[in-house]
Amino acid sequence: MSTKNLYIDESCHLEHDGFPVMCIGYTKINAEDYDNLKEGIKSIKLKHNAPTEVKWNKLSNSRIELYKELIDFFFDSPVQFRCILVKYKGKLDHAAFNKGDHDSFYYKLVYFLLNSSTNPPNGNDYKVYMDIKDTRGKERLSQIKTVFENKYYGESPFIHFQHIRSDENEFLQLTDLFIGAITYKSRKEHEKEGASSVKNEVIAYLEEKSGYLLNEGTEPWEEKFNIFDHQPKSKS
Repeated sequence: MSTKNLYIDESCHLEHDGFPVMCIGYTKINAEDYDNLKEGIKSIKLKHNAPTEVKWNKLSNSRIELYKELIDFFFDSPVQFRCILVKYKGKLDHAAFNKGDHDSFYYKLVYFLLNSSTNPPNGNDYKVYMDIKDTRGKERLSQIKTVFENKYYGESPFIHFQHIRSDENEFLQLTDLFIGAITYKSRKEHEKEGASSVKNEVIAYLEEKSGYLLNEGTEPWEEKFNIFDHQPKSKS
C-alpha cells in the first residue's frame, strides 16, 4: 500500500467575489518522500535568503530566480500537480445542477479534482491537506469527508482530510504559486496596463517548462502538470 499526500489550495473560490474565473488544485507527493522534498525546497529558499512563505500575491521582482528555481525543482522531482480551472463562473447554473447553491458546486469540484485517473484507488491511500481559507472551513471539511464516504460506500481511499496553514507547508505554497499563475492568466490580468512583470515572467517560465498554455487545459492523461479546463454550460 502506497500513501500519497495531496495539498489543496484555491483561488477566487467565493461565489460573489467579482472574479469570473476560479481555480482549485493540489500538489501531490509520496508520503515517504515528504522530508527529502521539503528539505529540497527549504534549501532553495535558504540559498535565495527567501522569507518563510512564497505567495503568488506577494511576488517580488528581486526574487524571480527563486521562483524559477522552485519551478525547476518541481519539474525535476516526483511532485505532481493537478487543478480544475473554472472559466465564466457567473454562468454556473446552481439551480439546475448544484441543488441551488454554490457550496454544492464546491464539493463537486473537490470530488472531481481528487477522483480522477491520476489518483487510482487500488493499492493507494490518500491524505488530503487543505489551506485554511475562511471561517466556514471546518464545516466544509466535514461535508467533504461525508461526500467521499458516501461515494465510496465507506471504503474511500481518501482516508484523511485536514486543514493546515500555508505558511507552515512548502507544498501548499507550490500549489498557491501554480494556481495563482493559472488564474492570473485566465483572467487576462497579464494583458492589462500595469500588469506585474514578475508575474508575467513566472507565467512564461511555467508555460515553457510545462509545454502548456496556463489558460488552456492539458491532455486529460497528463500526470505531471494537469489542468482540467471546465467551462460551465447551460441546461439544455
